[in-house]
Amino acid sequence: MLSLPTVKVAAVQASPVFLDTQATVEKACRLIAEAASQGAQLIAFPEVFISAYPYWNWIMSPVEGSPWFDKLCRSAIEIPGPEIQRIAQEAGRHGVHVVIGVNERNPLSIATLYNTLVFIGPDGKLLGRHRKLVPTWAEKLTWANGDGSSLRVYDTAIGRLGGLACGENTNTLARFSLLAQGELLHVASYISLPVAPPDYDMAEAIKVRAMAHCFEGKVFTVVSCSTISEEIIQTFAATHPQAESLLRRKNSAFSGVIGPDGRLVGEPLIDDEGIVYAEVDLGRCVQPRQMHDITGHYNRFDVFDLRVNRRPQQSAQFLNDGPAPQLDLEDEPQPGPSGEAP
Repeated sequence: MLSLPTVKVAAVQASPVFLDTQATVEKACRLIAEAASQGAQLIAFPEVFISAYPYWNWIMSPVEGSPWFDKLCRSAIEIPGPEIQRIAQEAGRHGVHVVIGVNERNPLSIATLYNTLVFIGPDGKLLGRHRKLVPTWAEKLTWANGDGSSLRVYDTAIGRLGGLACGENTNTLARFSLLAQGELLHVASYISLPVAPPDYDMAEAIKVRAMAHCFEGKVFTVVSCSTISEEIIQTFAATHPQAESLLRRKNSAFSGVIGPDGRLVGEPLIDDEGIVYAEVDLGRCVQPRQMHDITGHYNRFDVFDLRVNRRPQQSAQFLNDGPAPQLDLEDEPQPGPSGEAP
């Protein structure tokens, strides 16, 4: 008999300690403990919560912003690494699932960064990671493209769990690739973006995207968005006076939970820092699919054919992957009189 759990979820709406990796990791651990004390089984954090969003890309020229890129590279983390291990230990200590956004540095290319979502299980083990497929607009100055290897849904005790970062939640094919894996619980991580065009309501746009995914896929979405701290505002206002008015714009952050009918579950948070809690009954994902099950009977797979390339992309493929040969220095050829080896 089909049995689907009811889960208490938590959406964190908060700001990182700007470009301070260790302080932000400790803040995340405190928030995990707080949400777990309220009974949360899934705790979702914002996009690149560890530990900065590149607001300078929207405020400065690329040349002016270059020193900030350098700071971001130095504060970024590797996966696996001690920072994620610390957060995973906290998740394991409280027996909760955690999804958190980070700036991930490529260990083999130290100026290549990814906007990455990290999935952690209640046993404190890493479930996986997802690198944002395409950075949005000005973000292309900072992050590299992810690949299809991380378009995964995880079969967990709280249901089949997936997630996407910010604008990816607009990408119909990326969303469908998760739904096609049986996703029931979706995490959508965002950043507060007050520097959008004047007629763009960021909070409303976040909500609309989440509602679309839920209504189309008949799933629940937990939306977690960052806030902009006074620290961030003053950091940029010191050298760019227009930054303050840009970064203080209201209706720039939305966090909340959406149900499979596309409606809000409980009250969301707009702009203010805090945690949203909601009870999520995955059994509610069943009945609406009698009308529209777009990954099942309400589709025509003889007409539509989506193929997802899951091969990891890398800079080089080394076909002989054995150990490097050991050289005996005494057997090396000696240079001749001209300086060349004979």
